[in-house]
Amino acid sequence: MTSTPKTIAIVGGHGKIALQLIPLLLDAGKHVVALARKDEQLTHLESLGATARHLDIEQADDAAFAEAFAGCDAVVFTAGGGPDGNIERKRTVDLEGALKSIAGARQAGIDRLVQVSAIGVDKPLPDDVSEVWQAYVAAKRDADAALRDSGLDWTIIRPGGLTDDAGTGQVTLAPEVERGSVPRADVAAVVAACLDRPETAGHQWELVSGDSPIADAVAAALH
Repeated sequence: MTSTPKTIAIVGGHGKIALQLIPLLLDAGKHVVALARKDEQLTHLESLGATARHLDIEQADDAAFAEAFAGCDAVVFTAGGGPDGNIERKRTVDLEGALKSIAGARQAGIDRLVQVSAIGVDKPLPDDVSEVWQAYVAAKRDADAALRDSGLDWTIIRPGGLTDDAGTGQVTLAPEVERGSVPRADVAAVVAACLDRPETAGHQWELVSGDSPIADAVAAALH
């Protein structure tokens, strides 16, 4: 990939990270296509300046994803099945939504896909974790593996514990980091930075709060 994307589709377009990402991309002169399933979400996304398109991640097929991505040159997958105890939605949203995003991007002729995952999902889990957490980790792990094997220009960001604190603009970013937390605002800023750096394709990084300005952290992670 030799150019930075101009029109970016966001799967999970009304999620907490997406709502932080949209203004960053718009301020950078990008066109944002935000995908959501509820009418009130679509109305809110339009009010933010995004182009809102309907997409029900669980009901749509690969072709519907491709149609939703029409006119875009990158996809950000930042959808999640939510914090509740619904094990099934970890599979239908976190995993199958990611798989359909990969297939839809291919059908739409889009090479670039940035995926928000979770820290440490390749590591074995303790025996005492809940079934819901097991399902969540398995979904993120398998989604990441599928993206790495997809042939797309992928970047995977694996944040630690997500908070709604104000972003600090300072992070630790590396293939593996000590567990910690990170504001969703800083996750969004890292995603935006990666979209602007084509050479971040082919990299998977864990992300927590730290001491390095985001631009410096991305540059250091590339070397």
